[in-house]
Amino acid sequence: MGAHLFVLADSLAFHGPERIENPTDSRLYPQVCAKALDAEVDLVAREGWTARDAWWALTKDPVAYGVYLPRADYVILGVGGMDQLPASVPTWLRDSLPYARPGGLRRRLRRLYREATPPIIKATGGRLRQLPQHATDRYLTRIVQASRALRPGLPIALLAPTIYRSRYYPAGRHHDNALRAALDLGRELDIAVVDPSPWVAPGLADGSANPDGLHWSWAAHASVGQALADAIGSLSRP
Repeated sequence: MGAHLFVLADSLAFHGPERIENPTDSRLYPQVCAKALDAEVDLVAREGWTARDAWWALTKDPVAYGVYLPRADYVILGVGGMDQLPASVPTWLRDSLPYARPGGLRRRLRRLYREATPPIIKATGGRLRQLPQHATDRYLTRIVQASRALRPGLPIALLAPTIYRSRYYPAGRHHDNALRAALDLGRELDIAVVDPSPWVAPGLADGSANPDGLHWSWAAHASVGQALADAIGSLSRP
């Protein structure tokens, strides 16, 4: 049987510079990483996921905890980048919008949220995060501990929060602290940490990244995928 790369991630794992892509697209960073490791990707990901969502997925999705994790040879945690983004309202309130009824009210609330978010973030300086740093650290720690309880010595790599340049999130005050926290967590938990920003920055500068300023160019996907493979491939396998 071949090796398996288990990836818990946000939309960066399946979103390219133009659109959402089929997650098996060979240009996406999980696929680039898996090819370098001669492994197959087991992906659990969703748009907007934070470290908290990844923990819920690992503990509530029977495929994640019952199939993907037990057979994993490597794990990539591609979450935490969403956590650092500034918020206009508490995340629990944003996440409750899909439950609003009737449909007409839900659509109006979503439109109001989209329109109000950038000016609120500008007015507040982006002080509110999508998820507080201490919560991000706690959920990532839980994921690592739970994974290694089942698979001692499992090689794990964390994708550190990346830089962004988005009109929808017009503040970047949390990035430096979020990056430092990811590096500290890597040392504390003995996991590899890859900072994607050096490869993401050129795409933001030359326009090859997605116009939303959040999702990467294909060149960034290729470089980050290889960097993750190099980092996690140097760790011992269970």
